[in-house]
Amino acid sequence: MDIKNLDSSDADDQCPLRAIHAVIDGLMKTDKKGNITYGIAKSEEVSEDGLVHTYKLRKDVRWDNGDLVTAHDFVYAWQRIFKKKGSYYYMFADGIASIQGAQELSDKIDAGEELTDDDLNSMGVKALDGYTLEVKTTVRVSFLDELLAFPPFYPINEKFAEKQGSKYGKSAKTILGNGAFKMINLEPGSVAEFKKNENYYDQKHVKLQRLVMKLVQEPKVAAQAFEAGETDYAPINSDLVDKYKEYDSFKQVYDGFLFYISINFKNEDLANLNVRKAISYAINRKYLCENVLKDGSQVVKGFIPSGLATSPCGVDFRKDSGDFTFYDKAQAQDLLNEGLKELGKSEITLRITYGTDKSPMDVFATYLQNALSKLDGIKVEMVATTKQDRIYNKQKNGDFDLAVTRWGPDYGDPTTYLTIALSTNSNNYGKWANSEYDQLVNQVGVESDVEKRWQEMKNAEKILLDDYACIPVFEKGAATLQNMKVKNLVIKPCRIISFEYVEKTE
Repeated sequence: MDIKNLDSSDADDQCPLRAIHAVIDGLMKTDKKGNITYGIAKSEEVSEDGLVHTYKLRKDVRWDNGDLVTAHDFVYAWQRIFKKKGSYYYMFADGIASIQGAQELSDKIDAGEELTDDDLNSMGVKALDGYTLEVKTTVRVSFLDELLAFPPFYPINEKFAEKQGSKYGKSAKTILGNGAFKMINLEPGSVAEFKKNENYYDQKHVKLQRLVMKLVQEPKVAAQAFEAGETDYAPINSDLVDKYKEYDSFKQVYDGFLFYISINFKNEDLANLNVRKAISYAINRKYLCENVLKDGSQVVKGFIPSGLATSPCGVDFRKDSGDFTFYDKAQAQDLLNEGLKELGKSEITLRITYGTDKSPMDVFATYLQNALSKLDGIKVEMVATTKQDRIYNKQKNGDFDLAVTRWGPDYGDPTTYLTIALSTNSNNYGKWANSEYDQLVNQVGVESDVEKRWQEMKNAEKILLDDYACIPVFEKGAATLQNMKVKNLVIKPCRIISFEYVEKTE
């Protein structure tokens, strides 16, 4: 993992989001058990129709430069993410946060239009006074407080950010925090260092005096550093599980990430449904999880992982929506034969693109190569690169056939996955498009009937997976080594890892 950027309008990967979370608090945050609690907000009042949220802010929260954190800092940050066309502006729009006016701003960005100040001021976020923030939504959003604990919704000090300009968030000196820790050093590709913020408003919980993140470490190197007492927490990969699984420090946690195969629909061979189905049926997910990954990962049955969200009557979405992934090598071959016949070909060549710097992508890609190579009629080529190059060059520019990728939940609702596949979503690199799906997911975004909304989300997943728009493979587990003296490290799906409550006994 690496940190290239600490700007909450741009950062979109696990490691920088953790770093931002360590140095900046939002309206809401996580408590010691991983539940959502008040952060900078001290209270919330919701209108009877659920469309107007009024947050009263604490008056004792200061930025590291001494400025008080005010409601304006949230307005500025939320408008800024649109102004900068940041990675997560879509989360403010209909279907997710559903902030009034955010969909219109999103549509303008998608159409290539420049936003004016009037456009930005039309969004439903307003500082009623220095310590009162009003947020208006187009529908009742049951998980809004959960979203507000996610970094793109955090405040930014306007005076500081504008002074830094394009350098904002690029170094320890160009990020301004208000949270439990202060960043004192950032060396991308090497290390990020933090110290306790002695002026933190909630510092009674903060026991750590110093926090160090070692960046871009190979699991083997991380394990060696752990054994040498140089680190207290080290994610390891499948190659090391057998060596450490009997250690008291060995832990397996579910981190909520869905690993799947992104498909380029501009490839005429992959545009064939039977070819896509053959690829999915060729994957023995159970064998991959139990015998290759060995880190607590589990077979995923759909595009929405288990444990993410429950229905109005308490049933897990995955159980309620049913199974969409199956392994049958003979059927995979039959499907491929049919697909090749439809294409008028005897063989096709497919590239598998993956990043070698993000475990277990290389293991996943190698397994996929072996699985597809067992089918007659597919020739596999491997394209090894970095995660950044895979996403922002190859996938973004359509230079791939199959890409092994992942998505982590930003909040506990199925739309955190379903919106990825919208034809207008910038993360839909494979360019799958289905008007019925778009219409249904957009309807979910404005649906006020919770029972109807739940069914619409199930219907949307069925459309997505019946067409094999992507191929879900496994729900990621994490094999880790954790110092037995370290307690209260908050690791929970749909939450950024929190270091605020960590204690280390001597």
